[in-house]
Amino acid sequence: MLIDALQNYEFMRYSFISGIIVGLIAPLLGTFIVVRRLSLIADALSHISLGGITFGVYITSITGFLINPLITAVLFSIVGALSIEKMRTVYKHFSEISIPIIMSLGIALSVVFLSLSNGFNQDLFGYLFGSISAVTRNDLILISIIGVIVVSFVVLLYKEMFLLSFDEEYSEVMKISGVIHFIFIVLVALVISASMRIVGTLLVSAMMTLPVAAAMRITSSFKTLILMSIIFGEISVLIGLVLGFYLDIAPGGMIVLVAIFILAMTFVVNRIGVKMNA
Repeated sequence: MLIDALQNYEFMRYSFISGIIVGLIAPLLGTFIVVRRLSLIADALSHISLGGITFGVYITSITGFLINPLITAVLFSIVGALSIEKMRTVYKHFSEISIPIIMSLGIALSVVFLSLSNGFNQDLFGYLFGSISAVTRNDLILISIIGVIVVSFVVLLYKEMFLLSFDEEYSEVMKISGVIHFIFIVLVALVISASMRIVGTLLVSAMMTLPVAAAMRITSSFKTLILMSIIFGEISVLIGLVLGFYLDIAPGGMIVLVAIFILAMTFVVNRIGVKMNA
């Protein structure tokens, strides 16, 4: 039984606590990503994070010194985010080209480091598609720290991020766009890294966009959009983890399927005219 497993196994508690944190911060930041039409950035950073994971595995294999791949994933993701920001300024009229460049780099690095570290293993499978049993105490601590950082910055810089999302030209006039966008892109990198243990690198971008897409169908104010996105995110994560436990499969796929089901239901709700205006 799930309750017995939560009581008896630490890794189960770590997984569900981490899932709750991810269910909060991924849709929270995903709301700003979707509104700013930057959804593909999450895909690019998830791929560069995978390069960081395989790099950590490679370094461990050649040195024998155990390195938490989640740490190298965070570092690679931040560097990737800063690189995207730099290239957006270099290619001012073709700024979107920075996303496929970083995505291609991430895939290439993953293939190279994976080959150098003697191929695929079960731990890497968990990073690709999520894993209930792979979340360690150190992972939980790192995910918790990232969660606190993300929530704190969103609360403190909410007005600035809101302005940047809906009126980027005015934010440039007020000279807040550069710094806020820099912070924003780093926060996205942190959320991607924090989410991959539960959802998996190949599916983590869905966790930042699907709950938001569902909430957009039934809300008409930004704050309500954030709230409903988080609620849908938490429902997706918790049901996905429960189904993953009972079906003995990687939770990432189930989490995304639940999120898609919620999205489908909002189309039905929206069709009958239900809208949350608060």
